[in-house]
Amino acid sequence: MRILFTGGTGKAGREVIPYLVAQGHKVINLDLKPLGHPGVPDITADITNSGMMFNAMNSFAWFDELEAAQGVPKYDAVVHFAAVPRNYITTEEETFRINTMGTYAVIEAAVKSGIKKVIFASSETTYGICFAEGVVKPAYLPIDEDHPTVPEDPYAMSKVVNEATARSWQKRSGVDIYGLRINNVISPDQYQTDFPDWLKNPDVRRRNIFAYIDARDLGQMVDRCLKTDGLGYEVFNVSNDEHSTDLTTQEIIKRYYDGIPVKREMGERETLYTSAKAKKMVGFKPEHSWTKYIK
Repeated sequence: MRILFTGGTGKAGREVIPYLVAQGHKVINLDLKPLGHPGVPDITADITNSGMMFNAMNSFAWFDELEAAQGVPKYDAVVHFAAVPRNYITTEEETFRINTMGTYAVIEAAVKSGIKKVIFASSETTYGICFAEGVVKPAYLPIDEDHPTVPEDPYAMSKVVNEATARSWQKRSGVDIYGLRINNVISPDQYQTDFPDWLKNPDVRRRNIFAYIDARDLGQMVDRCLKTDGLGYEVFNVSNDEHSTDLTTQEIIKRYYDGIPVKREMGERETLYTSAKAKKMVGFKPEHSWTKYIK
């Protein structure tokens, strides 16, 4: 597939784009800074600029596309990861503006350009726990896509708005638009640099619901969504199968979530942020457990 990937120079994109290229996709990266990955053209553009988004989706991306002399090739899909990646980078208003207006501009341009699939990055933060003031606990466990999404911070608010925007564009157009509620993205080097401390100090993982997603498994999830057609609008939790501490699931519940309803029996090391829907609907099978890299 020919794919326009926004935000590919970010932490997640640096791992996801090579994964998609390895699956045989032609990926063009659109970002404010180049990725510089071999074989991946870079387009410098601002996602909040509607004209730039329309132009990017209806232009040649590199010299090789000129050879066929058949006009501008069409994109098969847009993968939209570009955003202010968290709170406390810029002002609250600017975080909200860039993330919401950027997503609107990207989806609008994709739909009006005749692109039949959009995959966009939503977030675990929509559940209102990660950036909450004080301690906010989930309504129930494990957290699935039906859990309430009523956050109080601008970053998570922007992601909830983006989901509403995507749902409305899908209803208007009928194209497939899938949102990924991505948990804490972990790059391969973090198994050695960060996980040892997390295993000793589980408190630091509370805001991430003790979960994580290996960036390479995130790449697999994007690829599975690219290959799954006809779902309309859907959102999916994306995480690995086990939590990111050395406690058992039952120990985590007893220590941090005493009294919170548990909807079903859970495995000894099963994540509290379930990707069961993604497994069922698109065939997601995470492969990179931290236990493979740390003894």
